[in-house]
Amino acid sequence: MNRLLANSLLLIALSGFACAQEPAVQNTSADSRSITLAAGTKVPLALNSPISTKTARPGDPVYAHTTFPVVLNEHVAIPAGTYVQGTITSVKRAGRVKGRAEILMHFTSLVYPNGYTVVLPGSVDNVPGAEHQRTKGQEGTIQQDSEKGKDAATIAGTAATGAGIGAISAGGKGAGIGAGLGGAAGLAIAMLSRGSDVRLDTGTAIEMIFQRPITLDESRIHAGAK
Repeated sequence: MNRLLANSLLLIALSGFACAQEPAVQNTSADSRSITLAAGTKVPLALNSPISTKTARPGDPVYAHTTFPVVLNEHVAIPAGTYVQGTITSVKRAGRVKGRAEILMHFTSLVYPNGYTVVLPGSVDNVPGAEHQRTKGQEGTIQQDSEKGKDAATIAGTAATGAGIGAISAGGKGAGIGAGLGGAAGLAIAMLSRGSDVRLDTGTAIEMIFQRPITLDESRIHAGAK
């Protein structure tokens, strides 16, 4: 009887031990399926549609896709061709006297080809595909380049035209007067003309940066298409 009781107590103890260990095994399995990309991870993108400060408004959507895979520990975390969606946060057109055109956008989600969607906070880190734009600030505002050289060329061009007309009509003295009038006209044109808009064409290369760590479910990254 004592032996039977001892065996029963032993079975109960072993059963309780197994139950206590089961959650730990499940947690380990769940952890092994997660991939975390650190804050500061950079992802190369290409725009799927053009963006311009002339027509864009805050709240407008931004559509892009990844152009090169992001790899972590020899595993593809974000395949090339993954869709990226974002939104226009603010738009500023260039002024007539001063002020450059600017546009700010943020990326809000990754959409894998199989439909797996991940919410993210991403911003623009660089615009290597743009010739006349650059980024500024931590939020990655895209700003149009300075146009001081363009304004100077406008003034010089109209001054030269005025000098030519003055020389024809009144000789050397007329050339000086014409140059002055032409320069004044060029200055007026430069001041009244609005600066160039930020324009990013379809296919423009943009570098996105994660603003916080992103955790991905590895089992869903490569799951079959829905």
